[in-house]
Amino acid sequence: MIPGWVHELVIYQIFPDRFYNGNPDNDPPNVQRWGAKPTLWEFQGGDLEGVIRKLDYLQSLGINAIYLNPIFHASSVHRYNTFDYYRIDPKLGTMDDFHRLLDEAHARSMYVILDGVFNHCGRGFFAFVDVLENQEYSAYKDWFHIHNFPLDACGEGQAKHYDAWWSFKSLPKFNTDNPDVRTYLWDVGEYWIRQGADGWRLDVPNEIDDDAFWKTFRDRVKRANPEAFLIGEIWTADPRWIGPDHFDSLMNYPFRTAVIDHLALGTLSPSAFMDTLENLYGLYTLEENISHFLLLGSHDTERIRTVCDGRIDLVKLAQLIQFSYPGIPSIYYGDEIGLRGGKDPACRAGFPWDESIWDPSLQDHVRSLVQLRNTLPPLRYGAFKGIASDDSRGISAFARLHEGSAALTALNVSGKTQRAVLPMDRIGWTSRTPIGCYPTGVELIVSDGHILVDLPPTSGVLIYQKDG
Repeated sequence: MIPGWVHELVIYQIFPDRFYNGNPDNDPPNVQRWGAKPTLWEFQGGDLEGVIRKLDYLQSLGINAIYLNPIFHASSVHRYNTFDYYRIDPKLGTMDDFHRLLDEAHARSMYVILDGVFNHCGRGFFAFVDVLENQEYSAYKDWFHIHNFPLDACGEGQAKHYDAWWSFKSLPKFNTDNPDVRTYLWDVGEYWIRQGADGWRLDVPNEIDDDAFWKTFRDRVKRANPEAFLIGEIWTADPRWIGPDHFDSLMNYPFRTAVIDHLALGTLSPSAFMDTLENLYGLYTLEENISHFLLLGSHDTERIRTVCDGRIDLVKLAQLIQFSYPGIPSIYYGDEIGLRGGKDPACRAGFPWDESIWDPSLQDHVRSLVQLRNTLPPLRYGAFKGIASDDSRGISAFARLHEGSAALTALNVSGKTQRAVLPMDRIGWTSRTPIGCYPTGVELIVSDGHILVDLPPTSGVLIYQKDG
């Protein structure tokens, strides 16, 4: 069963080194100036203390879950090259800091989800170090996919004689057919849940293409906490990976692609966009759909504002769709204030805490969408239904339906004001149904079983059923 609490979430993703420097005492000696141009190798000093100090800020947005990119001991800024899976990276803090973060978050009814990197490790991982030291005589040589000796894991070029993630020398791939490796990774997964973490986001799980491995991983984690939440980083639409033998949720990258193709690139017409959303929705059960991790950006992608060529109107429209479509919205840190950034490492910049450079209208928009999601059950639990599309005028609309209540989202991607004509009977509304609208101030006309609304260029509205 998918934990019931996850459907109430709005997730905030944090790249720890670049969020906030709460304790300069744990900075490395060569720390970058905060806000400097991000690189692949330089630290800026963000840490767990920084996350703790900004919990009030997150709470002010309505956030109730944090997804942290890797926090375990590693040599890199990204920490996907884990050295020690049982140790918080000293540059981020201590185990005490981790427990304080959990305590402070849980006291605010916030959940904390960790990033689990179990396909590969770093070359500083104890077992791989032993292989480099002892070569073919190492007791751990079968922990990896080694094809020949001697092994050289440093210097230029791709990995030779051993398998590594994308052939990066620094990321040797585990041999998860080895029973000792399997047990080690399962133990790690269970350990951090018992420490109080609320779930795992699992990095490239499809590269451990082993159903039995993930079934046992899930069983071990759920034994530690039956309510733990498991999210798989699967970039394609693939129902295989969600369910009782794998994960509770998938990162819905196909949704992100569809939104960008429709809004930013213009390669999906309104009708094709509606077809794409309906097809994606049809692949999964309702419970699976409303459990999807719904994102517009992440540490692996260009930021949504950059994809939208800096246009705040497009960003707002993308976020309106995100909060209206089935799934759990995830905000990549800084997107709520209009942070820009290209591909890695540019998408991993330090959060600019100078409020004078924020876009307050975007932040208010995000806060309003969070509040609407928290108060409107159809946005959390509702089934998806396409309502209208008109390619000639750039209009589309879809609804969320839940237990006799509904929310209706209408979009205009054209460059001029268009009137949307929305049939009320398709969502069970009549002329007597009390309705409200976001943004406020938009005039709604109810006539002959339809809602008429004039949509300005590149804009959208959320029309919802009021109580009573």
